[in-house]
Amino acid sequence: MTNPLLADWNTPFGLPPFADISDDDFAPGFDAALDEARAELATITDNADAPTFENTIDALELMGEAMHKVLAPFYMLAGVDSNPAREALQRGFSPKLAAWGSEVSMNPKLFARVETLWNKRDDLNLTAEQLRVLELTRRGFVRAGAQLEGADFDRLKEVKERLAVIGTQFTQNLLADERGWSMPLSEEDLEGLPDFVVATARAAADAAGEDGYLLTLSRSLIVPFLQFSPRRDLREVAYEAWVARGANGGDTDNRAIAAETLKLREERAKLLGYKDFASYKLETEMAKTPDAVRDLLTQVWHPAKAQADLDAQKLTEMMHADGINGDLEAWDWRYYSEKRRAAEHDLDEAAIKPYLQLDRMIEAAFDCATRLFGLQFAPFTADLHHPDARAWDVTRDGKHIAVFIGDYFARGGKRSGAWCSAMQSQQKLRADIRPHVINVCNFAKPAKGSPALLSYDDARTLFHEFGHALHQMLSDVTYESISGTSVARDFVELPSQLYEHWLEVPEVLQKFATHAETGEPMPADMLKRMLDAGTYDQGFSTVEYVASAMVDLEFHSGDAPADPMARQSEILDAMGMPPAIRMRHATPHFAHVFAGDGYSSAYYSYMWSEVMDADAFEAFEDAGDAFDGATAQKLETHILSVGGLREADELYTEFRGRLPGVEALLKGRGLDNVA
Repeated sequence: MTNPLLADWNTPFGLPPFADISDDDFAPGFDAALDEARAELATITDNADAPTFENTIDALELMGEAMHKVLAPFYMLAGVDSNPAREALQRGFSPKLAAWGSEVSMNPKLFARVETLWNKRDDLNLTAEQLRVLELTRRGFVRAGAQLEGADFDRLKEVKERLAVIGTQFTQNLLADERGWSMPLSEEDLEGLPDFVVATARAAADAAGEDGYLLTLSRSLIVPFLQFSPRRDLREVAYEAWVARGANGGDTDNRAIAAETLKLREERAKLLGYKDFASYKLETEMAKTPDAVRDLLTQVWHPAKAQADLDAQKLTEMMHADGINGDLEAWDWRYYSEKRRAAEHDLDEAAIKPYLQLDRMIEAAFDCATRLFGLQFAPFTADLHHPDARAWDVTRDGKHIAVFIGDYFARGGKRSGAWCSAMQSQQKLRADIRPHVINVCNFAKPAKGSPALLSYDDARTLFHEFGHALHQMLSDVTYESISGTSVARDFVELPSQLYEHWLEVPEVLQKFATHAETGEPMPADMLKRMLDAGTYDQGFSTVEYVASAMVDLEFHSGDAPADPMARQSEILDAMGMPPAIRMRHATPHFAHVFAGDGYSSAYYSYMWSEVMDADAFEAFEDAGDAFDGATAQKLETHILSVGGLREADELYTEFRGRLPGVEALLKGRGLDNVA
């Protein structure tokens, strides 16, 4: 019987036929696809004809279609609906994929063909896009170690394979800790919790097959619990469980994995001739050097810490007024900050949430894309990966642009956080292929028959991930290797963080923030108070973020620490970390950095991009209209449609006319006038 992963897919828009795929199909499908890819590689490297762009670069771009058909649905499922079988497959695939990556990127015969083309590039009559693809292809080979020889060559392959294995283990350990902890809540334990938190705890118990109420480590449940529960004892237990993920001892402890990862990355960088991993990683980013990153983080750290220290004093006073003596602790901050926000801004999140319905916020994100870029979104039915997922056909002027899939609710097998990925990326080389883009979130799933309600932070997350989706959907290049979000890591967050600004446009919420029961729009005074409080508690959020980014940077600068936890403490102490705030992501659960190389040495990139997104939205404000058509067209032309066609600083300068400074970021966070 034909493996459904390798057959032709007679499905809407060629989506994977999830209803026909079983976990048993993935291993044989992978093996067959890998054999096919190896044969394709041999066809390129053994070609007796002289290298041409078509028989080398084009052929390399087109190689591995069967691998993609197998792995795109697999890794999507592994992230959103994991199970023991998929986790075992992932552990098996990781070293094989790392070895395959080295077979390609460290292939001396293939590199020789690429190098030949590079050396005579001026005589090849290449288009600007072809020249860029050639440049990036050669750079990728060099940075992968294609120029190494002998023992260094062999050792680098071993290092890559080991990093792939332990990166997978880090992710699975974290997921196991998140799934493995819960705390039953009695009726008395629900004291002070808003109805939406109680309903979420009840839904969590139902999902676990238990009666009553359950607190889990899902961010959409534990954060509001920490905000609203007056039970300091329960807050402490819950908070410590949340920050202990990956550091509970036993088989799921990630601390040794983190130490080994940092050591192997250092070795990898030095084999390639760099003094440390940060220098290697940042060479191709906008920042270029660790010192540039350190300078940005330091500029933001000082006003953020000053604001956080002032806020801590006020929160401590509130706590003492409640009759609780001693120091403000990390499990106290969100509770007293929420009380302070309610008092100073007359805001009650429990009153706000009924106006932020998930379906209406999806409509809002779509409507902004319609007004800015002319996109239309029509739902359609397909056999998707999970019953909670939904799909839309994205069109413009009647032409199919993309498939967009939303998978919004938390569940036991889903990796925490939120992300955007493409099961199929845009390209024109093989055919006019349009992208299949998925946004994944972990919002609290409501009881059956009830609408899903979001916090304002949840709504920002939805807009953020949809900004990534637009970067994929509006891509318009020939080569997949530079399409969509295939850009510098410290540039990739620009479209996503920029799109968050449209949630702050009053007319958007005036239209879409409607009450779940009455249908009435959010009252004008509540809307104003909510938007005015947009910079509330930015001292806290900036400190916890910058602390994580600085630890990431310093971990990879200089010699790798033998004890990352001790080094983490040293870095935070040197920064003067406020005692009542902890890193947003402590080392044992810092998946951005240790689950793979993506954000290693580059967690700062959210802030680097924020410098640009604050400035980029000012372009619309300068035009006098958040939906100015000419500015939106410039944004699409110079950033959203061109992927990695040019260096990121060139793309931004083409859009804005200059590069920005940090001032707009500080202003946007309300940190520009901190005493």
